[in-house]
Amino acid sequence: MLGGLVPSPTIDLSTPTKNRSRANTRPSPTSNSAADARSSALTRTAVSLEYAALRHAGHCPLGMYVTPSPADLLVWDAVFFVHQGYYTDSILKFRLIFPPTYPDRPPVVQFLTDVFHPLISQQDGAFNLAPRFRPWRPKEHHVFDVLHWVKAAFKKHALDDIKEADCLNKEAYRYHDTTSSFAALATQSSMLSQSASALFDRDHPSMAGKGPHGMLFRELKPEQLATLRAKLGLQEWDDVPAP
Repeated sequence: MLGGLVPSPTIDLSTPTKNRSRANTRPSPTSNSAADARSSALTRTAVSLEYAALRHAGHCPLGMYVTPSPADLLVWDAVFFVHQGYYTDSILKFRLIFPPTYPDRPPVVQFLTDVFHPLISQQDGAFNLAPRFRPWRPKEHHVFDVLHWVKAAFKKHALDDIKEADCLNKEAYRYHDTTSSFAALATQSSMLSQSASALFDRDHPSMAGKGPHGMLFRELKPEQLATLRAKLGLQEWDDVPAP
């Protein structure tokens, strides 16, 4: 049915024969527009199906929350709560940007939170997918694979295997030389990601030129927090009985 969106080529019989072949080789604006519309429809359908698939068990990694941008289905905003490793307790905002040719080309992963990591550029927050997807295979690789690689990249086994050629942050590659120094910088990065300015300030320097993030954090007053915890049935750590 989608093939019916592409108009049949027409031939202008009034065009001289010597110019006819040249005229016929010019792309029709209508044809290009229809092809673009078809490509866009296929891409948006593929992206929608990928998002729906995240509800399946094991597809969305634990500690990650993902939502499409209200303004553009091809942009997903996400937050990653790191639970172990050098980056324990980090709260990392990142974004997936799907190209018009998805799934033929992979999504771009961009971190909005400043984070000291070998695979993350300190200039624009770009994250390198290449170590895991070399090459990207459209019929084999999916968005949940990308999300799991993002999570795995913060674990020791992945950091051990990173090659210098794949590093977007060469300074962070010192992990292979001085683990203690790297651990200290990763811990510092984690602490900064939890700061009030990083979580609540919409004009934080790390957000410059990246647009607003779809997941907003709101700072609660102590009484608001207590009310919310009571509503959720949560106890303060001091109130939890010892085993």
